Amino acid sequence: QVQLVESGGGLVQPGGSLRLSCAASGRSFSTYIMGWYRQAPGKEREGVASIDWTKRDIVYADSVKGRFTISRDSAQNMLSLQMNALETEDTAIYCCNTIPAENEYWGLGTQVTVSS
Repeated sequence: QVQLVESGGGLVQPGGSLRLSCAASGRSFSTYIMGWYRQAPGKEREGVASIDWTKRDIVYADSVKGRFTISRDSAQNMLSLQMNALETEDTAIYCCNTIPAENEYWGLGTQVTVSS
């Protein structure tokens, strides 16, 4: 059974940092493009960042470029997102998935709340 389990979210003040992790099980994702998505209340889900299996093709949304860093550890079947200089607009539930996303892979996500 394929599972993607996100962790690392929490409450942080503007300007703070968080590191999110996505642990995969059930199959290897080492050759897949992987990405982070987020969805804020009342808004559409949007892509945040993606990374291919070579770790050379990396794409960021304009809103997070320069602040977030996506990485992956194929040996551990894990995806990470380092989030720095967080803004209130970053508040959302963050999920990981393949690119393009597979509907059956969506997990519960992890809540990131940026508030003073």
